Amino acid sequence: MDSSDFLTFLQRRSSVREYDGTAPGEDCIAFILQCARTAPSAGNREGWDVVIVTDPSLREGLSEAAFEQRHVGEAPAVLVVCANYIRSMSQYGERGILYAVQDATIAATFMMLAAHAAGLQTCWTGAFDEDAVRELLALPQHVRPVALLTVGYGTLPAVRTGRMPVADHVHRETWL
Repeated sequence: MDSSDFLTFLQRRSSVREYDGTAPGEDCIAFILQCARTAPSAGNREGWDVVIVTDPSLREGLSEAAFEQRHVGEAPAVLVVCANYIRSMSQYGERGILYAVQDATIAATFMMLAAHAAGLQTCWTGAFDEDAVRELLALPQHVRPVALLTVGYGTLPAVRTGRMPVADHVHRETWL
């Protein structure tokens, strides 16, 4: 794949909130997780974990925790990507909390791209009640849910959202 192919691959990915109900196979989930394993992490501590949720009642509970965002309950699978503070803090102390969150977000991004490569659609959902998710999934206190990734075979949006020009994001040497 050359750089043009890669950019096209990225541009064809978009957030999808409507799914046909067909669950991704275990081989697809395994592929997604294998890809996530390749994500960079601070000190190679791999400060992330994922809870795979396919049970309809748990997905509905996640939807409620996500402020009634219906796509979370309707997607056939939700990957709850979590920061595992203990792994990163074992090497970096308090700074490891930040590194675990960074590790989890990078792994979640790799999961989204892997799903796209496998012909699946995803939506990163970041608006949710952390305590409700923690309770629903019995997460230990040293694990923080960072993203709910809905995964399935979905309907692509008719119109893609626009993006700001790159120049609006870039600062050289200093902010000014």
